[in-house]
Amino acid sequence: MNHLLNGFLKVTEEAAIQTLPWVGRGDKIAADQAATTAMRNQLNQIEMDSVIVIGEGEIDEAPMLYIDEKVGKGTGPKLDIAVDPIDGTTPTVAGKDNGIAVIAAAPRGTLLHAPDMYMEKMIVGKEAKGVIDLEAPLLHNLKAVAEAKNKRLDQLCVVIQDRPRHDEAIQIMRENGVNVEIFQDGDVLKSLLPSINPEEYDMLYNVGGAPEGVLAAVAVKCLGGEMQARLAFRNEKEYERCLAMGLSNPKTVLRHKDLVASEQGLFIATAITDTLFLKGVKKESSQIRTQSLVIDHTTQESKVIESIRELV
Repeated sequence: MNHLLNGFLKVTEEAAIQTLPWVGRGDKIAADQAATTAMRNQLNQIEMDSVIVIGEGEIDEAPMLYIDEKVGKGTGPKLDIAVDPIDGTTPTVAGKDNGIAVIAAAPRGTLLHAPDMYMEKMIVGKEAKGVIDLEAPLLHNLKAVAEAKNKRLDQLCVVIQDRPRHDEAIQIMRENGVNVEIFQDGDVLKSLLPSINPEEYDMLYNVGGAPEGVLAAVAVKCLGGEMQARLAFRNEKEYERCLAMGLSNPKTVLRHKDLVASEQGLFIATAITDTLFLKGVKKESSQIRTQSLVIDHTTQESKVIESIRELV
């Protein structure tokens, strides 16, 4: 899959560049349309036979990059594709940080078909791989991670989103001395912190979007970490939707192999606005500059690629 890297890099770069005019403009629909159109056009120029498994929605609610849409030239590697043309649409159109265009890919039939709903996520880096269990209480997991990393609980740092649904989890962590780092938006890149910076970050625990969870699962697996998840239903309709998408037991804990059933994978994110790891798209006289985070299974490492294009 590594030979596809340049093609996928163009996909996220072009989506980010085409979104730039809408940064700070307040129009989420126009921004998303620009990114989605650019991403789809680039995907269809790649020599591959691929299917969208995580995208803009189902065919009746998304005109392009819908679930089960075929992309690519129709020949070459058979892949599952997960995309989010803009992860962080709200901060992007508000002119704030943490907007990215992101894609992940794995061999056909290996990525979870996740509906657009909430998902409980627990993520650790390779040092704590094999010790977490989402079926166990949160405190049990915190103690297991601390032991695996030879730390005390008051030396742990857990990343979690600033949402009322996390109040109880934050209370448990703080009552036991765990350091809590709260973020506002962009849980895909935040999910990578325990793998990319394991000295400072030990776990992400979050209830966020399921599509973003699958994207993160590919990257975390490529980096040698571990992710477990569980779909979080808000109503019976969401439960029935999971059944319709082929999930026989939607309430069960999803192990990493259930999210990504392959050791092969590729993940690329290009910054639209500034992020934790990357600088956003910048126009400089006759050039436009982008920065992308690239992660693939062959190295179990992440790297930042900066691209400069001449404006025509």
